[in-house]
Amino acid sequence: MKTLVVVPTYNEKENIPAIVPAILAKNPEVEILVVDDNSPDGTGGIVKEMQKTYPQLHLLSRPGKQGLGKAYIAGFRWGMDHGYGVIVEMDADFSHRPEDLTLLLKNLQPVDFAVGSRYVKGGRTVNWGLMRKIISRGGGIYARLILGFPLNDWTGGFNAWKKEVLQGIDLSTVESNGYSFQIELKYKAMKKGFKGVESPIVFEDRRVGQSKMSLKIVIEAFYRVWLMRFK
Repeated sequence: MKTLVVVPTYNEKENIPAIVPAILAKNPEVEILVVDDNSPDGTGGIVKEMQKTYPQLHLLSRPGKQGLGKAYIAGFRWGMDHGYGVIVEMDADFSHRPEDLTLLLKNLQPVDFAVGSRYVKGGRTVNWGLMRKIISRGGGIYARLILGFPLNDWTGGFNAWKKEVLQGIDLSTVESNGYSFQIELKYKAMKKGFKGVESPIVFEDRRVGQSKMSLKIVIEAFYRVWLMRFK
C-alpha cells in the first residue's frame, strides 16, 4: 500500500533538511507530507526547495499556527484524498527515529494500526528528565485506567494508521488538539473495534529547537480523558 508520512512543522528549519533524507534513506518506499503552519523561520520555503531534489516530498501550507491535532487531521485528509493506504504520524525533530519507522510499518501489516511505543519490550526514552518521565508514564497509566483499554503508550505521537481506521473513526468528531489528540485517536479506533499493536521505539529528546510541550497541553489531556470516557 502507498504510505505517507505526515510531518507537522512550526519553526523547524534546523531539522527539516536533515529529517527528510534520513526518513527516505531508511524507508525509500514512503512519501512525506510536511504540514507547515506558516512557520516564521521559513520552514515552508526550505521544503519547497527540497522538493526539487526529493520528488517523494510534498508540502501542505496552512495560514497560521492552529495546533498539532488540526495539522495532523489536515494531513490525514490530504493523504486519503491522494490515495494513500497507510498514513504515519512522525515528528520533525528526530525524537522519532527513522530506523524505527521500518519496524512500525512491518508490525502494521497484519493489524489496523500500529503505535510506536516507549513502554513495551525494546522501547525506551533517552535524555529525559524525571518530571517529563512522570508526566508521560503517568499520563499513559491515567488514560488506561479511565478508558479501559490495555494500551501502554497512549500519549506517543509516532503512529501508523491504515486509511480504513481514519475513515472509520470520523475525523470530524475528533475534538482534542494538543497532548490528548493522540489519546483520542487511539481510543476512538479501539472503541470502533479496530485492532492495533505496539511497536517498540527509542524516543530521543529533540536535537535542536524548542519543545512544543506546555502546561496548558498537559491540563487539556487531564480533563479530556474524562470527556472521552463519558461522551
